[in-house]
Amino acid sequence: MDNMQQFQEKYLSEIEAVIVRFLEEHTSDQTLKDSMLYSIHAGGKRIRPLLLTATVASFHKSMTLGVYQTAAALEMIHTYSLIHDDLPAMDDDALRRGKPTNHKVYGEALAILAGDGLLTAAFQLLSLADLEPDKKILLLQQLSHTAGTAGMVAGQAADIQGENQQLTLDELISIHERKTGELIRFAVIAGGILADQTEEIIQLLDQFARHMGLAFQIRDDLLDVTSTTEVLGKIVHRDDALAKSTYPALLGLDGASGALKDELNQAYAVLDELSSYGHFDQSLLASVVKQFEIRGK
Repeated sequence: MDNMQQFQEKYLSEIEAVIVRFLEEHTSDQTLKDSMLYSIHAGGKRIRPLLLTATVASFHKSMTLGVYQTAAALEMIHTYSLIHDDLPAMDDDALRRGKPTNHKVYGEALAILAGDGLLTAAFQLLSLADLEPDKKILLLQQLSHTAGTAGMVAGQAADIQGENQQLTLDELISIHERKTGELIRFAVIAGGILADQTEEIIQLLDQFARHMGLAFQIRDDLLDVTSTTEVLGKIVHRDDALAKSTYPALLGLDGASGALKDELNQAYAVLDELSSYGHFDQSLLASVVKQFEIRGK
């Protein structure tokens, strides 16, 4: 068992336990609770809480309850966004993480409310987190910015408006820097904040996160073309069906693969720069970057 696998097994289960306990304690309608927990229990790679906790650990800081609560709030917001993305009015997907999507099980109305519930509960959880008040306020500001109308939600709106249009590469990057990249940025920046790092270090972490955000989306676009429903746990070739602009469509498979490698190489370079500060161990985050590689591409 490698260090990253041990790390994931040790900490990600704790984060899910925080989510489940909070929803159990703070949800008064049983069906609503069941719908929210259905999507939480569906699993997934947990890339965002993994990046957050790995960033904290990279500075040799302990995992506190406040770290778990921040990572849990982040994953709740990500899960809400997936529930809403899958709705008929948006991407109209029937499969997520190998299971029927939330609205296929609970109906569209409950799925919308489950997403609403996870979004608002995430901020409630973070507001109650076991953190110093100034740090808590900063994290609340950062999360609301990256998840909201300047970040993820704006990116989702631009993504919908971009359907059936031939976007330029710059336009596509702008969409995905917001839709996908902003929550990844929060994960890494929050890890730096929780680890009490300087503004200079936070800026480098931001650079790293931006490369990871674009790499995540390029990889996702490539796998939509080259992988299978059974492997991905979601229906492939959805981008073509929705007439979305993608990196493979704009750059070709070889070009998109090259763009992915370039983003990952730049992420590795930032980790090398961070390592020069002496109190940073890049091994965990480098393992996360490695997970984004596509063999043979």
